Amino acid sequence: QVQLVESGGGLVQPGGSLRLSCAASGFSFSNYRMSWVRQAPGKGLEWVSSISSGGDRRGYADSVLGRFTISRENARNTLYLQMNSLKPEDTAVYSCARYRLGTPISAVLIGQGDFDSRGQGTQVTVSS
Repeated sequence: QVQLVESGGGLVQPGGSLRLSCAASGFSFSNYRMSWVRQAPGKGLEWVSSISSGGDRRGYADSVLGRFTISRENARNTLYLQMNSLKPEDTAVYSCARYRLGTPISAVLIGQGDFDSRGQGTQVTVSS
């Protein structure tokens, strides 16, 4: 079955960095467009970033543009999110999500479209 398992979260001071990983299994990872989303306490799900199946095209929410970098390593079935210059408002549970096959890349890169699988998430807390 499809599994997405995130890791790398933790407590970091403002201005610090973290690198999240998402280990995928149970499907052909290289065939799927992927995304990172987050959910802060008391708030709805927020799209963070997306990446094409080959890793050559990426999209970011305005709130993280210039600070976060999404990448993937298809040989290792792993998705990454490098987060720099972290702010308290980045505090949330971060999850990786798989787009439904056939979702247009134009939608993927602006955070639109449907996910058909999402991991449990990893907590990121930015606080001094």
